[in-house]
Amino acid sequence: MAKASMIEREKKRQKLVDKYAAKRAELKEKLRDPEASLSDRVKLSMKLAKLPRNSSPTRLHNRCEVSGRPRAYYRKLRMSRIALRDLASVGQIPGMVKSSW
Repeated sequence: MAKASMIEREKKRQKLVDKYAAKRAELKEKLRDPEASLSDRVKLSMKLAKLPRNSSPTRLHNRCEVSGRPRAYYRKLRMSRIALRDLASVGQIPGMVKSSW
């Protein structure tokens, strides 16, 4: 199980990303405008830089919803390989059976 503080930190980052997503998209769209002057672009990039760092989506890290583990994460299932194996062994994942040969 991951530290509770790390799980909460990721939740906090996700909230910030959601909160500032529209503002970030608007500023980036204006920055891409080829008609904008250099001074306008500098001002826009300064506004973008003043937004909180954790509001950037690249600062997010996928975590397992069962255990909070940050590594070996399956996006489709939203869980780590270890949690997947544990749940599959108990039979809680439909259609997944333990293989033996």
